[in-house]
Amino acid sequence: MTGEQGSIAVVLVAVIGLIAVLAAALGGAARVVTAQHTAQMAADAAALAAAPVTFRHANPTESALVTAGRFAAANGGRLIDCSGCVADPSWKPRIVEVTVAVDLDLPALGPSSVSAVAAAEFDPVRVFDSP
Repeated sequence: MTGEQGSIAVVLVAVIGLIAVLAAALGGAARVVTAQHTAQMAADAAALAAAPVTFRHANPTESALVTAGRFAAANGGRLIDCSGCVADPSWKPRIVEVTVAVDLDLPALGPSSVSAVAAAEFDPVRVFDSP
């Protein structure tokens, strides 16, 4: 019987090890999904906040680039790029596109990051449209 009990112990240790590896993999996948969600949320907020700031007549207190970076950071991200984040005195519609990254540390893989892109359009003329 001791031989069979020894085999059961080996199988049990292997099963426990497999469960631990699967749990770590699922935990890592959950971290990636959460980081991707955070990156998208931060990118959306940064783009929406920066777009109206490009309209120079709105008297912004900071540049659209600074606004995008501030909103990205406030929502857990890091601004990578802000296309269209320039002051424009014209009354033409403009689009701001931002890229935001979120850093994460995955077990056994080390530091990594995920990124997301969001765009927002601002049309100064539509500000005066009545609902």
